[in-house]
Amino acid sequence: MSDRLLVLVRHGQSDWNLKNLFTGWKDPDLSELGVSEAKEAGRKLKAQGLTFDVAFTSVLKRAQRTLDLALAEIGQTGLATKCDLALNERDYGDLSGLNKDDARKKWGEEQVLIWRRSYDVPPPGGESLKDTLARALPYYVQEILPGVLRGERTLVAAHGNSLRALIMVLEKLSPEQILKRELATGAPVIYRLNADSTVASKLDLAA
Repeated sequence: MSDRLLVLVRHGQSDWNLKNLFTGWKDPDLSELGVSEAKEAGRKLKAQGLTFDVAFTSVLKRAQRTLDLALAEIGQTGLATKCDLALNERDYGDLSGLNKDDARKKWGEEQVLIWRRSYDVPPPGGESLKDTLARALPYYVQEILPGVLRGERTLVAAHGNSLRALIMVLEKLSPEQILKRELATGAPVIYRLNADSTVASKLDLAA
């Protein structure tokens, strides 16, 4: 019986997370804490005795670097990796690069909260969570899931909102439930799937 292993990990803290900026498709690197979180993710996976056959990540460096640092801890540098913008963070449009407090001053607390926490209301020039799901889910179904079901042990390093898309399907969550789902930076979530792609077991390694 194959393992059907799928591990999701949100990138470690970025410089812009640290500065309280909307990031989206902008491409800041990891902060010092983010580097530590990425390495710790790798150590946690190693402690579970896990190795991987393939990895997926976004085209943004904070996710790619998290993946590289985690794989180095496991001793799997050079693992076959596929990068795709389908796994990118939600595009925050006109909010990208703005301090969250400044955005609240400009548009008002209530409006910014709607953009951040509603399911289908996008910020100006950007994507809603629903839009993010619409690009991440087909990629998961077509590119990631078939390998997992064949027994390829798979690691996905991506972003809070693109990973929510995958979690929404895996855990059968409603739009309301997925909005409330928080993902810690650098904390792997380990799924083992049944042959029909449903979840057999889940282990969240958040500290």
